[in-house]
Amino acid sequence: MAEPPRDAAPDPGEPSPGFAFSGAVAPDDAHWMRLALEEAQAAARLREVPVGAVLVRRGELLARGHNLTHTLQDPSAHAEMVAIRRGAQAGGHWRLLDCTLYVTLEPCAMCAGALVLARIPRLVFGAADPKAGMCGSHENLVQHPALNHRVELLGGVLAEECGELLRRFFRARRAAEPRTG
Repeated sequence: MAEPPRDAAPDPGEPSPGFAFSGAVAPDDAHWMRLALEEAQAAARLREVPVGAVLVRRGELLARGHNLTHTLQDPSAHAEMVAIRRGAQAGGHWRLLDCTLYVTLEPCAMCAGALVLARIPRLVFGAADPKAGMCGSHENLVQHPALNHRVELLGGVLAEECGELLRRFFRARRAAEPRTG
């Protein structure tokens, strides 16, 4: 099998050599990731990039969210940020010390920073993000030794389903774009 050109970005969901997972798979990780996938599908119905997140506290759903950047015209309305904001409001405190965030795509720098600031102890994501992922694909912000909080990290849960949803979305979007030439 021929190796891709070095400057070619892998598809979402492709493993990255930069991951240092520190967490073990919990029995209900797939269940919660399926709920995050439902949120991602809700984003797709709005023609948003299909990323979904759920925030779980002690085995109970605390909050859920999906991308709303176009809908709200808010560049910070990523699925993770929506779920974290809703979770802090529902839980009555900005520190989400006993929660796990499940998200269908590896968080970007903004969302990884919010995880650290909210003191979320565990992150589980589906597909790796080779273009903007900051939980192992480029850097690992959530476990950076200079920061005051480190997040237990587990990636690749239902990665194929999460990645396929994104690939279908972007294929359809590219097919709808007018061709120049």
